[in-house]
Amino acid sequence: MSPAASLWTARALVWIGCLTPLALLIDRTLNGGLGANPIEYLERALGDWSLRFLLLTLCMTPLRSFTGWIWPLKLRRTVGLWAYAYICLHFAVYIVFDLNILEPARALAQLAEDLVKRLYITVGFAAWLFMLPLAITSTDGWQRRLKRKWKTLHKLIYPAAVLGVLHYIWLVKKDLSDPLLYAAILSILLLWRWPWPKVRGAILRARSTPAAPTSDQTLR
Repeated sequence: MSPAASLWTARALVWIGCLTPLALLIDRTLNGGLGANPIEYLERALGDWSLRFLLLTLCMTPLRSFTGWIWPLKLRRTVGLWAYAYICLHFAVYIVFDLNILEPARALAQLAEDLVKRLYITVGFAAWLFMLPLAITSTDGWQRRLKRKWKTLHKLIYPAAVLGVLHYIWLVKKDLSDPLLYAAILSILLLWRWPWPKVRGAILRARSTPAAPTSDQTLR
């Protein structure tokens, strides 16, 4: 299989993998499989998948460094955009059902009140805002326009991920196992990016073959 065909196959598999949780949630919704509190189930499931895809996006650079594979960087944009899509769906369920979008004035007033009084909603909303410019500027055209500023802008993914995990930790009242697992994974990924000259230098020098440049490096 040619490199182009392999990349196309990998991208198709990523799309299938990212669409599958959404398809299963739609199936559960249509067949009454969301439990006693369907709104909470949807919000939690969509939030979980947004964090999973966000962490998977952050895994791409370490995976490239440890293996020498180039393809993870070429798939990072797609996974990152799907992470943002699930964040938007998570937020949409909250807006439409928890705040009752059919009464816009009341919904906006309630949103403003929640942002002030409920810290987990404040940090979750902030994470969504951090991800918004990354999604907007995820194209090659924006990368060319912003040049070096593009990389600086896309470092917003780090505070967005931290805020997303904090949102989950403060939201959960009893079983903290899942949010703490996400926090541990995120901590490892952030520590890897810390400038450890000796450790990282040894790892990168072990890869003798230089990587080919790629412009598809959205959402680091």
